[in-house]
Amino acid sequence: METDIKLFEEKKVRAHWDETAQEWYLSVVDVVEILTDSVNPRDYWFKMKQRVTLEDGIELSTICRQLKLIAPELIFGLQPIYPA
Repeated sequence: METDIKLFEEKKVRAHWDETAQEWYLSVVDVVEILTDSVNPRDYWFKMKQRVTLEDGIELSTICRQLKLIAPELIFGLQPIYPA
């Protein structure tokens, strides 16, 4: 599997093209970092999932699946993704 890097406002977003589904998947953590300017986007995403579950009863992890992407530290691990 190959991870592509897309740019949004000059910031990197990890992305994966699914040939079967014919759609792009973007790293949720990367998007959260860009939209919130959070210093710890992974923690922000974790807390946001908890808050949405408590307030709305919606499990974001059922909408956002995990896919192996190369992390910014060049570590290969599971990352939450969402179709673009």
